[in-house]
Amino acid sequence: MYKVMSLDIGTKRIGVALSDYLLMLANGHCCIDRTPEEKAIEEILKIAKENNVKKIVVGLPYNMDGTLGGQADDCKNFASKLQGYDIIYEDERLTSDLAEENLRNKKIDFRKNKGLVDIESACIILEQYLSRK
Repeated sequence: MYKVMSLDIGTKRIGVALSDYLLMLANGHCCIDRTPEEKAIEEILKIAKENNVKKIVVGLPYNMDGTLGGQADDCKNFASKLQGYDIIYEDERLTSDLAEENLRNKKIDFRKNKGLVDIESACIILEQYLSRK
């Protein structure tokens, strides 16, 4: 049995979510500072190892017309450094907007802690992936 991890990779922070062992539920795990990058990669790999992760789903920023957004190369470059795991790319269009809406509906004030939006976005990315499996 294993878990799947998802990452919402931004320029400042990385939201992390983990599935359960049944691969049905997505749970927010943490938010990691993107810099220094080596430390961020180290933290992600540590979380993956501790949680028996086999696959990492990375949110890939597409434009609304279906073309890859400007951040896509950065996300792919970062993900390429996560050696030893199956990397799966998932369309992350509008996940930040949906994450903010979800947090507002839960009455969670995220204005002072944008990391909460990143974690919720990682959950949405993982939920999208798991719902297709």
